[in-house]
Amino acid sequence: MRVAAVGDLHVREAHERSLRELLLVIAGSADVLLLCGDLTDHGLETEAEVLAEQIVGARIPAFAVLGNHDYEAGQEELVIRMLEEAGVCFLDTDSCHIDGVGIVGVKGFCGGFGQCMLQPWGEPAIKQFVYAAVEESMKLERQLAQVHADRTLVLLHYSPIHETVEGEPLEIIPYLGSSRLAEPIDRFPVDAVFHGHSHYGMPRGSTPGGRLVYNCALPLMRRLSPEQPFVTIDV
Repeated sequence: MRVAAVGDLHVREAHERSLRELLLVIAGSADVLLLCGDLTDHGLETEAEVLAEQIVGARIPAFAVLGNHDYEAGQEELVIRMLEEAGVCFLDTDSCHIDGVGIVGVKGFCGGFGQCMLQPWGEPAIKQFVYAAVEESMKLERQLAQVHADRTLVLLHYSPIHETVEGEPLEIIPYLGSSRLAEPIDRFPVDAVFHGHSHYGMPRGSTPGGRLVYNCALPLMRRLSPEQPFVTIDV
């Protein structure tokens, strides 16, 4: 089975034609599509409607997580419902299986990497911020524990490693992901991890435990491979 992964579509109403072309190329190149968050630009119903119509037209099984942009308008539940009606399977609390491959995913959250991770110490607001990242990691671990498959793929929006966000301005790197996401990934037999969010990072890296990680942000992919601005792997 060939899997294609891409994130940060940032769909707007004016993107219908370019989105259709992209999804048709993906459908001709892969059997399954993974969408790594920031599906819409402002989380609006009208943007979700454009994406839903093109997903239906592409006729490819799709799995997705939300990104931070999908929350902007406070309509994230409507965005999910519209895309689910178009056949997209959203990952957040439950794992999915297709042709013997387990697919799990959460949005993830920020907080930094390695020894520079923000810790839950001090003001209540800081603790709440860190606990949001911890909860995303715990959700991911619960899903991974549910998988009974020969191969396992992880879908995120935020990065689990520093390596794939290198190249971004240093000031924003702590907001692009968290090493807390890598901890459960390295405790399970994960074959590959896909994320978005980092438009100017690196395309590939690995967790401390050696799990492959792909940065699939569309702006990055378009600069690196304009003819095929998405990641494909065979599983």
